[in-house]
Amino acid sequence: MPDALANPLDDPAADPFDIARRAAADIARITGVAHHDIAVTLGSGWGRAASLLGDTIATIPATEVAGFSAPALAGHPGTLQSVRMPDGRHVLVIGARTHYYEGHGVRRVVHSVRTAAATGATILVLTNGAGGIRETWTPGQPVLISDHINLTAASPLEGATFVDLTDLYSRRLRDVARTVDPGLDEGVYCQFRGPQYETPAEVRMARAVGGDLVGMSTALEAIAAREVGMEILGFSLVTNLAAGIQSTPLSHAEVLDAGRAAEPVISALLANVVGAL
Repeated sequence: MPDALANPLDDPAADPFDIARRAAADIARITGVAHHDIAVTLGSGWGRAASLLGDTIATIPATEVAGFSAPALAGHPGTLQSVRMPDGRHVLVIGARTHYYEGHGVRRVVHSVRTAAATGATILVLTNGAGGIRETWTPGQPVLISDHINLTAASPLEGATFVDLTDLYSRRLRDVARTVDPGLDEGVYCQFRGPQYETPAEVRMARAVGGDLVGMSTALEAIAAREVGMEILGFSLVTNLAAGIQSTPLSHAEVLDAGRAAEPVISALLANVVGAL
């Protein structure tokens, strides 16, 4: 028998979609909101957007919801919020991201996505902090994700599950985002396993295969979201230029500092984009 305190997703015999439905029921019970329309996962630098989306109905520790883990990374609040937008739609704001490098397995990484879908959300907005490969980009710049390259050697899909990833990061939603800010650039995001930052050689490899951004999240979540039929919009905040592009060493403190500096502007941008979806 598994330990009663263990995460239910760690049981290989468990159905991850059943646990997602249990999590959605927990969210409905605790928040009093039966249905959510949009889900937003807040990465480094994007946290203030939650307060700009509308009226917060409830904020709950994610650990009170089936299958969720406490965040391992500074800068992530470890909460789930239910927010009612001015037009009456409800947004599930996910501030409890599990990263692949934490070693908990892919099921836990994508549990928030499957839970969001189980609450009724049909649109998922994924945000992250990333290293920029293009020299023309500067720290603090938001970039739309047009596609990704999954360099984790993992997938959230189990068994013979074949999912089409054409237009994974919805062109329609990117077009909506550009009605809010026509100057938004876009690029291809490469997810590495982490937690170490990429070497200059790895960054050159990413560039050679078509990458513009490097980071440690998002791609696995996007795949899981497409599996359950969600439409996906992705945003990266360029927190630094990638290794070998900038001359100074990389650090997590640099990522947090860039996020804090950009947060007021990018959070307002994100809130306005979500309101327009």
